[in-house]
Amino acid sequence: MKLYKNFLTLSILTTGLYLTGCNHDNIQNEKVSSDIAVSSPVSSTNTPSTSEQKILLENTTPIDTDINQNAIAKIPKNYHFVEAGYFTVGTYAGSPPIAVMAPDNKTVIGTEADIARLIADSLGLKLKLVVSSWEDWPLGLSSGKYDAVLANITVTKERKEKFDFATYRQDVLGIYVSDKSQVKKIENADDIAGLKVIVGAGTNQEKVLLTWIEDNKKKGLKPAQALYYNDNASASLALQSGRADAILGPNAIYAWQALNGAKIHLAGLIKGGWPRRADIAVTVRKGSGLAEPIQIALNGVIQNGKYSQILDRWGVKTEAVSDSEVNPPGLGDQ
Repeated sequence: MKLYKNFLTLSILTTGLYLTGCNHDNIQNEKVSSDIAVSSPVSSTNTPSTSEQKILLENTTPIDTDINQNAIAKIPKNYHFVEAGYFTVGTYAGSPPIAVMAPDNKTVIGTEADIARLIADSLGLKLKLVVSSWEDWPLGLSSGKYDAVLANITVTKERKEKFDFATYRQDVLGIYVSDKSQVKKIENADDIAGLKVIVGAGTNQEKVLLTWIEDNKKKGLKPAQALYYNDNASASLALQSGRADAILGPNAIYAWQALNGAKIHLAGLIKGGWPRRADIAVTVRKGSGLAEPIQIALNGVIQNGKYSQILDRWGVKTEAVSDSEVNPPGLGDQ
């Protein structure tokens, strides 16, 4: 979903709007259970509400699946996992429901960790999560630090030149408004005419918003405005006070917050590759041969219902795929 170097996560908590970056602290290895090892920095600066912490705690319960012999059979004979017996996955701990530190401040939970676990189970391996900043995943993967990366990565034409992909979620952007807002829906460029929309600088969603603004200028519609905030309190106040009309960003993050007490609601959904579909995918080294067994593993858990259980508990069913694809058309492909 994120296309640019400076990673910016926008997360609306019940206490307000937070604009946060990834953590760059030194990482340390720590074994946290019999089947999952985590390398992680200190927790995010965002502090979940009491009710959200309760849900996060409940969602630490693993969802496991059976070994998939068809997937195992497709693992290249000459492929050596980073650590024998483990599926080592790079990820980040940004915002729920994608990836976040659990209340124990040690366990990474979220859609990425849960999907990674299902893949590891299917391949007959234990899961090892290695947490670092989002920007570091290409180097970490290329250098052999990870077998794969699950970090909300969108398939793009440029990335396919260096990496292989197996899809597991649709890239969906959401437009959310305050519960006090008179705005009923925002689904296309015409709907933002005259509105002020908060968006993250250097993001794909900013690109969509600015394209809409230019389209409306050509139509002679009332101008819209993109708003940027580096200060959490100011952004929250702008949305809740009406100085901003809406916020545009990764739907999964806002859907989670809306389900957990944030005073916002969905006004519209946009394809992440607007106007085309875009996909979030497991990322592996180019030519490693892992994309196909991971695809088979993902299709297996889609069929047996485990995949749906994960999306259900994190509130992201709108991002479900009917089957996993290897190296599908991505952003930038014609």
